[in-house]
Amino acid sequence: MRLPLETLLSNSMRNGSKADKAIASYMSGSLTELPFETAASIAAKVKVSEATVGRFCRTIGYESFRNLKEHLKGHIGDHPWLMSDRLNELRKNSENNETHLARGMEMEIAALVSVYELATTKNWQRVVNRLAEADRIFIAGFQTERGIAKYFANQLQYVRDGVTLMDLAGGNFSELLASNAPACLVIFEARRYSRQAKVLAQEAHRAGIPVTLITDVYCDWGTGVADEVLTVPTQVNQFWDSTALMASLGNLLINGVFMKLGPDTGDRLNQIAELFGRFTGHVGDPVAQVEK
Repeated sequence: MRLPLETLLSNSMRNGSKADKAIASYMSGSLTELPFETAASIAAKVKVSEATVGRFCRTIGYESFRNLKEHLKGHIGDHPWLMSDRLNELRKNSENNETHLARGMEMEIAALVSVYELATTKNWQRVVNRLAEADRIFIAGFQTERGIAKYFANQLQYVRDGVTLMDLAGGNFSELLASNAPACLVIFEARRYSRQAKVLAQEAHRAGIPVTLITDVYCDWGTGVADEVLTVPTQVNQFWDSTALMASLGNLLINGVFMKLGPDTGDRLNQIAELFGRFTGHVGDPVAQVEK
C-alpha cells in the first residue's frame, strides 16, 4: 500500500538529493496548485530539468507526474479541478492580452486555499499554542519580508505582551541570543534568501530556542533548523513573486492566538484602544485633551 503523498514528500525532504529536496519542498507547499502544474512548469520553478521531475516521481512510487496528479485527485477531492474548469472558461472568454490575469487569479485562489488548509494541521496548532503561551516572542524579517514581519509583530502586540520586532541595526541579535529568558522566534523569509535569516535560525536552534519559519515553497534550508516550516505559494503569474499570502497566514495565526487566549484579550484591546485615543486618535474623534 502506497504511503500518503505528504509522507513521501516529507521523507524526500529529509533524505533525498538536493534536487529531490527542492522538488519535494515545492510540491509539499503547493498541493492545491499541483492540479494546474505540469512537469515542465515545476522544473522551471525549481530550476531542474523536466526529466529530473519525472525521475523524482518514479523515485517516490509514481509512474510519472501525471500519474501522481491522478492519485492526488483522489486524495484532495475535486475542488481544485472544478475550480480550474471554471477559471478555464473565464480564460477562454478573456481577451488575449488579459489571459495572464485569469491565470494569475486562478493561482492566487489556489494559494489562498492552501494557506487555509495549512491552518488545519498539527504544525499550525503547535505554533498557535506557542505564540499564546511563550514568555517572549521575537519576530524577524529581512529584505522585502521586513514589512510583513513588522505588521505581524504590531498586530500580535494588540493581542498579548512580550512581542518584539528584532533590531537589525545591531547585527548580532543579542536581545534573543544573549539572553537566558525563555523565548521563541518567528522568521518571515522568501527567495532570494537573506544570509542573516538562515544564520539567525541556525543560531537560535543551536541555543534551544523554538523557531518557526514562514517562507515560500522553494526554501530547502529550513528543515533541520526550524521546529516548524510553514510554506506559502508565492508564484501567481506576476513579474515578482508575491509574498502577500504571508500576511494572510500571519492574520490567521493571530486569530488563532486570540481564540486561544480567550476573554482576557478583550481587556488588553480596550486598554490599547484607550491609549491610542489618548496619544493619537482616529479621524472623526474629538481631539484628546492633554492633562496638565
